[in-house]
Amino acid sequence: MAGGGREVLTLQLGHFAGFVGAHWWNQQDAALCAPTGAKEPPGELCPDVLYRTGQTPHGQETYTPRLILMDLKGSLSSLKQEGGLYGDRQLDAAIAWQGKLTTHREELCPQVPGLQDVLSAEGVLSSDGIWRVKSVPSGRGETSLGATGWGTGQSSKGKNVSLDSASGRAPLTTAAAPRPLVPTEGSIRVWSDFLRVHLHPRSICMIQKYNHDGEAGRLEAFGQGESILKEPQYLEDVEDRLHFYVEECDYLQGFQILCDLHDGFSGLGAKAAELLRDEYSGRGIMSWGLLPGPSSRREPLKNIYRVLNTALGLVHMSAHSSLVCPLSLGGGLGLRPGPPVTFPHLRYDATLPFHCGAILATALDTLTAPYRLRSAPVSMAQLADTLNFSGKKVVTTAATIPFPLAPGQSLPDALVQLGGAAVWTPLSACGSPSGAHCFAQSVVLRGVDRACHTSQLAPGTPLPSPLHTCTAGEDVLAQYLQQQQPGVRSSAHLLLAPCTVAPPYPRLFSPRLSRHGLVADGLPSGAAVESVPVLGALCSSSSLNRTLGDLATELSKLDVRRWASFLDAGVEQADLDEALQELRSLAQCYQEGRLGG
Repeated sequence: MAGGGREVLTLQLGHFAGFVGAHWWNQQDAALCAPTGAKEPPGELCPDVLYRTGQTPHGQETYTPRLILMDLKGSLSSLKQEGGLYGDRQLDAAIAWQGKLTTHREELCPQVPGLQDVLSAEGVLSSDGIWRVKSVPSGRGETSLGATGWGTGQSSKGKNVSLDSASGRAPLTTAAAPRPLVPTEGSIRVWSDFLRVHLHPRSICMIQKYNHDGEAGRLEAFGQGESILKEPQYLEDVEDRLHFYVEECDYLQGFQILCDLHDGFSGLGAKAAELLRDEYSGRGIMSWGLLPGPSSRREPLKNIYRVLNTALGLVHMSAHSSLVCPLSLGGGLGLRPGPPVTFPHLRYDATLPFHCGAILATALDTLTAPYRLRSAPVSMAQLADTLNFSGKKVVTTAATIPFPLAPGQSLPDALVQLGGAAVWTPLSACGSPSGAHCFAQSVVLRGVDRACHTSQLAPGTPLPSPLHTCTAGEDVLAQYLQQQQPGVRSSAHLLLAPCTVAPPYPRLFSPRLSRHGLVADGLPSGAAVESVPVLGALCSSSSLNRTLGDLATELSKLDVRRWASFLDAGVEQADLDEALQELRSLAQCYQEGRLGG
């Protein structure tokens, strides 16, 4: 294993988690397939942390996410539960049968509008609708033709794989070829509609007792999700998958859980974190609680359930995880949240999971970089220890997407121009970081060319700030953080590689941005954005004192007997009272001036 192993197993629980996860894995795939000759050196992030090698029954080597994914019946669209790498198990079994066969064929889900154009443009789908792979490289790697066809050839070392025996397949975006069409946002129904990577047959675990579509049989309440892993059928299935992935690891550093907080998956995520803590004591557990766009006050039942599930999820997951971080573009966690957050250079529709998932995945790809580095990595456990002291198990996150860098501008100039906390867009529905006290933080800036790391002023020119005296980019970033938050424990990382935003990432970016996400003055560049610099931070912040405290106060005023269906789903009144008390205790950990803070 490159980089000495340090493997991470990802659990992806819920449908909005599926949207974030699909964009996340698409970005990992795009980074693996970055064209050779790019300015940034390959291998800055170690893909073996998230991916595993394998082999199909036909001897083809594969490279797939180390992933366990759980969602509800009806959420897969045209994606097979067992994936497509290892063939059709039922067909393989039928070949060995010598008796009479009866074939039943089910109509496939219709393809997403616009998808056929993309596939034809990339030259990986024949006129009869069948995948045609003309050549596969030797050595470790696989031909990664995604479930819905966002196909790229890739190897684990980030080299392009030729899919055309004559000339090879062009990169996704080139100067000679226009950017392929992206499916219309309104046509994306489920996350599997735009997933571009293959998954291992042991990745997808469907929960058949609940429905994704319709009003009946929904996974709505914390107690419902919690009870799933109490059933032997699902518990044994998840444990078998865990053992399969864990036993092949050289050194498992931990788990990352991407989990919906607003519905019953909140309970499933809490129970999964408890299972991981009990079975794999000492490993890091990073839980990311995901909330989709703004909730509607016109649906009071769903709004009440959202707040109850969020509160219970944060309490229970913080008890069993190394760190818990809510991720949302919403304006708050309470019953009356404010409007969604805004970005200076992004235009998105907060009601579309396809848009929200892309932005949160971009932040996640940056925030998790410290424990995915090839050299001098920070382990999950070390990252958690930096942030979770004195009971502070919940952290917030904020990001600047894209980091506003002009062509040729130096990092010191950009940071001075940026200013203070107003630069950050909060992504945890905990309010603006401006005015809040930060106890500890982990900051990652990626996508700044090395030539721009330090001041480019001519000798003898008066220096505008102390940042311009630094001789290394890492020192520039560290000094900037010290200026903004004096005395705060900070961990800072500066990466050359930007965040890739290749199709089917939605077109959210301002026309002022160049292909590489740089902010240009004057007329729109007209270029499709292929990558962006990103600044992201995890922070143990005093804003959580107010956010968690207000959440507990709101819930304590509710007459939960009016929402008896929530209690009937498996949470008793005593359990809720205890959780509210724990939520208040958790909020107190973030009081300014508290011992250890």
